[in-house]
Amino acid sequence: MVLGKQSLSLASARDRMLDMAKEKSKIKTQNSKLDVSLEELLEAGAHFGHRADRWHPKSAPYLFGVREGVHIFDLEKTRDALLAAQEELKRRAQEGQTFLFVGTKQQAQEVVRKTAQELGMPYIVDRWIGGLFTNFEQMKRSLSKLAKMKQEQDGGVYKKFTKKEQLLISREIAHLERLFGGVATLTKLSDMIIIVDTNRERTAVEEARKMGVPILAIVDSNSDPTLVDYPIPANDDSIKSVEYIVGKLGEAITEGMRKKKVEKVEQVEQVAAAQTA
Repeated sequence: MVLGKQSLSLASARDRMLDMAKEKSKIKTQNSKLDVSLEELLEAGAHFGHRADRWHPKSAPYLFGVREGVHIFDLEKTRDALLAAQEELKRRAQEGQTFLFVGTKQQAQEVVRKTAQELGMPYIVDRWIGGLFTNFEQMKRSLSKLAKMKQEQDGGVYKKFTKKEQLLISREIAHLERLFGGVATLTKLSDMIIIVDTNRERTAVEEARKMGVPILAIVDSNSDPTLVDYPIPANDDSIKSVEYIVGKLGEAITEGMRKKKVEKVEQVEQVAAAQTA
């Protein structure tokens, strides 16, 4: 397939997309506070894919063309996919579902950790724990071990041990914390997994698909979007792109959680009103 027959430069392509963004301004979903700006996606560099010789053919429907040997995403499709992802996350969050954030590449680690912690959701930013989904019962034992060791350490149980023994225990706790700290709150498989870079996290993708856990992911032009239930075609190497998209996903979850709280308050008020009637 030949993409982008126009002979425009990267700068020209950017200017063209910027004009489109200014004309359409912010696009909002119906009956929703969520929004995604074409201009902000462009400024974040979300439109840059990989070099054309490294692309995955199944990413073709999301591509605008090739500029100076680099694939350019069609940001209207990126925006539409991100809006759809936001609506799905909001709905699931309103139902009280749990989302596991995964982003172990350097560009994603900090924003993934920060977003997940703010939402009170589990996350992995060091490396995927093999068997986390496919052997979850064993993983739960490791999580229980970590929780018990931390509790005993905080309670001073290990003070009676020698300094060398205490050091070894501290190292083991640090090792388990690095591996499992972000998923310590998981008591069952997450309801959805949110991934930055499906190529890097291919094991997570494989385990999620095997266990039937829906996948929402930022998918670059060198990745297969058909492996993902909710693909967001965009640059997964740019820190700004990852920050913008993950931030928008976090906003959707926050909105869903807020609506859930409102519903709970309304239910309590209804029960109280019925009791006093």
